[in-house]
Amino acid sequence: MVSASFLRSLPAIIELYSAARKNRPRLRKSCRQSGGGTLQSTDAADCRHHALAQAAAAVFPLNRPSPRQSARFTRRHTMLRKALVSSIVVLLLHAGFGARAEEPSLFQCDRTTACELQIYIENDSVGGGTDRYYTNGIKVGGGVNANRLIERIFQRPAEQVLRRFSENPGDVHVGLFVGQHMYTPERITVAAPQPLDRPWAAWLYVGGVAQSVSGNRLQTVEFDLGMIGPAALGKEVQTAWHELVGADRPTGWHNQLRNEPGLMLTYLEKWRFGYATGVEVVPHFGASLGNVMTLARAGGIVRAGRNMSGFGPDTIEPGGAMLQRVRLKDPQSHDERHEWYVFAGIDARAVAYNVFLDGNMFRESPSVDRRDVVYDLKTGFSIRLPPARISLTQVWRSEEFTTPAGGAGSQRFQSLNLSWEF
Repeated sequence: MVSASFLRSLPAIIELYSAARKNRPRLRKSCRQSGGGTLQSTDAADCRHHALAQAAAAVFPLNRPSPRQSARFTRRHTMLRKALVSSIVVLLLHAGFGARAEEPSLFQCDRTTACELQIYIENDSVGGGTDRYYTNGIKVGGGVNANRLIERIFQRPAEQVLRRFSENPGDVHVGLFVGQHMYTPERITVAAPQPLDRPWAAWLYVGGVAQSVSGNRLQTVEFDLGMIGPAALGKEVQTAWHELVGADRPTGWHNQLRNEPGLMLTYLEKWRFGYATGVEVVPHFGASLGNVMTLARAGGIVRAGRNMSGFGPDTIEPGGAMLQRVRLKDPQSHDERHEWYVFAGIDARAVAYNVFLDGNMFRESPSVDRRDVVYDLKTGFSIRLPPARISLTQVWRSEEFTTPAGGAGSQRFQSLNLSWEF
C-alpha cells in the first residue's frame, strides 16, 4: 500500500531524524523563537532541523523529565505525538494512495477491467405466485481487478486453486459479498411442526469469490462462511417483510433448523463459444463441498443478442459467478456500446448433502427425503446500458424432496440481478 519511492526515502528520513536529535543543542543556539512563535535564523535549514529535533525529543525523549516538568512534558508529549502520527498517516496515504503514474494502484478500475456492485434478489411470490420452499434470497457484493493483490498477498492459494489449471490464467477478479436465503414449508401459517414438509431454515453468510479469465474460459472459486438457524435472522426478516406488504404472518419459525456454522467451497468453470455469430453457447460444470451443500453440477445456456459480453447471467446458487461482468480480451467486448441478449438454459445437480433438506449435520433437526438429482430450467434476458445492467431470470426447479402425495415439490421463482460498473 506504500509506494516504492517512499520506501526508498525512508532510511534517509531516519538518518536525518537521528542527526537532528544529536545536534539539538547547537541547533537551538542558531535558531530562536520570536514573540509570535515563529522560528528566525539566518540558516533556514537549522530551523527546520531544530523543529524536527524538538519533535524527536518529545516523542522519543533522551532524558526522563523531572517531577516539576512532568505535567508540562506530558501535555507537550501527547500533542506532539498526535501531530507526528497524523503527519505520518497523511504521508502514508499520499504515498500509498496517491495515483502516481509509475506506481499503479493495487486495485485497478478501468474500461477493460470494470469494477462492479451487484445485487441479486430471488423470490417465488413474483415468479411463481407461491410462498413456500426456497422463498427468498438476496446477495449483495462487489469486486475489483486485483492482479497485483493476488501476486502480493494471495499468490499461493490463488495459484493452487485457479492458476494451476491454466498456463495463461489472465486477469483475476476478487470480491466480497453478504447473502441470506430463506426456506419454508408450503403452509407458513401453521405453527405446529410439519414433519412431512420442507423444514423451516435460513442461511446468513459472508463470502469471497476469485475469478480468472483466459480467452473463452472463466474459472470461479467461491468460499462461503455463515450461520444456519435462528442466528441467520430468517424469522425476523420474513415477518417484518410480510407485515410491511400485508402478507400472511409466518408462525412456524420456532421449528426451524438449529444454530450451526456453515462453510462451503465451490468451484465453477464456464466456456464461451460462437462469439462472432450473434449466438453463443456457454456450458458450465462445477462442484461444492461443505456442510451447507455438497454437490456436482453441469449445464449451460444458449443466448442470442448484440454486443454480448461476460459469460451470461447467474442466480444466487453456489458458485454463481458474482463477478460475471468479466470481459473477454477482445476490443469489441470492452467498448461502451449498449448490449442485450435473451437466453435459455439448464443446470443439473447431483446432490450428496443439502442441509436445508437433510437437516443439521451435527444436531437433531427436522428433515425430509431428499432427491439425489435436481435440475433448473431457466430463461430470461439481460440489458446493459453502460454503466448499468439489469438481468431477469425465470427459474423452474424440479422436485428437491419426496412428498407423501408423490408430487407438488417443484417450484418457480424469479431472479433479478442489478449491477453497476465503475
